[in-house]
Amino acid sequence: MSAGELVFVKLGGSLITDKTRPGVAREEVIARLARELMRARLERPDLRLLIGHGSGSFGHVVGQRYGTRAGVRDAEGWRGFAETAAAAARLNRIVTDQMLAAGLPVWSIQPSATARCRDGRLVSLGWEAIQRALDVGLVPLIYGDVALDEVRGGTIVSTEELFAFLAPILHPRRIVLVGEVDGVFTTDPRRDPAARRIPRLTPEEVACHRIGLGEAHGVDVTGGMASKVRIMADLVRQMSDLDVHLIGGLAPDALFQVLMDPTYPAGTHIRHQA
Repeated sequence: MSAGELVFVKLGGSLITDKTRPGVAREEVIARLARELMRARLERPDLRLLIGHGSGSFGHVVGQRYGTRAGVRDAEGWRGFAETAAAAARLNRIVTDQMLAAGLPVWSIQPSATARCRDGRLVSLGWEAIQRALDVGLVPLIYGDVALDEVRGGTIVSTEELFAFLAPILHPRRIVLVGEVDGVFTTDPRRDPAARRIPRLTPEEVACHRIGLGEAHGVDVTGGMASKVRIMADLVRQMSDLDVHLIGGLAPDALFQVLMDPTYPAGTHIRHQA
């Protein structure tokens, strides 16, 4: 693997789509984030990126209609499995095109082609193509997708689950999750004006439920914010040198600043030692 800092970046589905309207992408937001990623690559030639994105109002809406996350049992369920995959891929095409237009050499890699689960847990994924893409200077682009499952028949895997599988193999120094909200708050800041942002968390604090983790606004069949934070906390517990940063992506340049400076005071850091 080539030298340089590897950072996993996830663009949340709630950020890049309108989760209250099925199949509507926020293309202007995606384009701006793509430009910020490109600027960071230009100003930090040592920076290597693996980008992922959520499904938002594309895959989540279809997946909820058919109950795909819970399993696939019959012909109608398999039709839903295929439609969920197609919806996720449609959003991925939009993201891919915007990234390429910004100058990022992204290569979209379809997770469902190789992802295999056992009762909802990702147990295998073809990571070699991702490794090769990084080695030759490409930016691999993955996304929340369907997967075959030994127990459930089929299911859905989130981008965080893909990151959690890949991190012990590819060894990123940081994971940056970019959503609508600027990190983790004591309560939902969109409903409670007294909500306070929590700048730092340890995995132990997450496990002890010190914070109030709400569910997603709009449709999210993979568990919303609570699931995302707990997956990342478990990963930091396993990889003590990993730094996870949850930030808001609606403010221009927030993503760029965090990529340039790991100590940039935005969002919430999950670290082994806060």
